[in-house]
Amino acid sequence: MELIIWRHSEAEEGSPDMSRKLTARGRRQAARMAKWLNLRLPQDALILVSPSRRTLETAEALARPFQVHPDLAPSATADAVLHTVGWPGSPHPVLIVGHQPYAGQIIMKLLSGKNGEFSLKKGAVAWMQQRPREGAAQTLLRVVLSPDLL
Repeated sequence: MELIIWRHSEAEEGSPDMSRKLTARGRRQAARMAKWLNLRLPQDALILVSPSRRTLETAEALARPFQVHPDLAPSATADAVLHTVGWPGSPHPVLIVGHQPYAGQIIMKLLSGKNGEFSLKKGAVAWMQQRPREGAAQTLLRVVLSPDLL
């Protein structure tokens, strides 16, 4: 299974939290990363998005169909998100457009097998793949990319 985590782009400060929209910089970040993803993301990828405004605006830059999933809200836990996306058993690649801290916690858990924190920059993508290796499941980190590098 391939799991791609895309942290929402830069958003305005303020409240209510779920209504925060992208800044002009955030819209540019989303457009750059969407262009990069669209060149690489398989057509059968399942795109799941948090219901927050900033993640919806980030995902809209892809110009692909997506599903809004309440279990990806900012308060979600890493374990709950992994359950929601069906890790590691989904037959299709899954792209999550979501939030810290669970984005970084998922990365840490899948790569190290331990609970912990990993900081994923706003607008950045982490692309992981589970594969068999020497009789065991192994998580391969394919890429971590910030929109500032595009």
